[in-house]
Amino acid sequence: MNDRKRQVMLVAKKLFIEKGFTATSVQDILEEAKISKGTFYNYFTSKNECLMAILEDAHNESVIRRRELLVGRDKKDKDILAGQILVRMQVNRELNLLPIYEAVFYSNDEELRNFVKAYHISELKWIARRLVDVYGEEAEPHAFDCSVMTLGMIQQLNHFWKAGSSKDPDTGKLVHFTFRRMDALMSDMIEQKDVLLENYMISPLEMPAGELKEKLLDDLLSLKRKLEEAQNENCLEYTDFLLSELQTEKPRLYLLEAIGRSFREASNGTNFTESVNEFLIPLWKYIDRNKTNS
Repeated sequence: MNDRKRQVMLVAKKLFIEKGFTATSVQDILEEAKISKGTFYNYFTSKNECLMAILEDAHNESVIRRRELLVGRDKKDKDILAGQILVRMQVNRELNLLPIYEAVFYSNDEELRNFVKAYHISELKWIARRLVDVYGEEAEPHAFDCSVMTLGMIQQLNHFWKAGSSKDPDTGKLVHFTFRRMDALMSDMIEQKDVLLENYMISPLEMPAGELKEKLLDDLLSLKRKLEEAQNENCLEYTDFLLSELQTEKPRLYLLEAIGRSFREASNGTNFTESVNEFLIPLWKYIDRNKTNS
């Protein structure tokens, strides 16, 4: 994503928050961003697509921050999962996205509602998979039920806290409280063999392992060419290492984790931040899948 496109997204987000999404026109964005209609439509096919790009950008940031919290840590650690759930709340707050989500929720735009719904289902599936990591394989039949209850408790407790107190909610305290309750819920559901929602909802379709690795290599080669053109020697060191490691028969996952995180840190503040982030999301998927299969 180039700097100009990112600037248009920032302007659009500001207008969506100030005026409301429905009341903001493409012309408003053009005037505020000082760009032509052709430039806007070169980046986005519609106002909806611009909003979806804003939300997708925030989603990608959450995915990467969450995965970085696991580097060198035990995936069974409940505190790590609590911290990962807090990441999404922190990103939404940092980027002031809650007014936008509310506007979509109350809109009659089916395209946007389906887009946000898909991300919501994705979030529930992610929590379900992580609950299995924390509570073990015996929790798998109950994971989706508990995922819905976990997110529901957090959201409702957060809403009530805001309504009943003049102080901002302590989200860390709220999330950890929820997980203490989840200990009892999960234990009882396992003991009672109690299941409401179908287990198949947990498992999304995944790209075959071979295709995922090929995609990583192709994306990395493309990114390397851009870095070479920009003569960014610092980031090039990371692409060279990752290419070398990914091309081996059995890449060392712990090294991919460490270098992936360092690559992101090295790219922060450069023109390549978003390109690196886009590469890291499938890289974390590749690492996690191979850890599970090893």
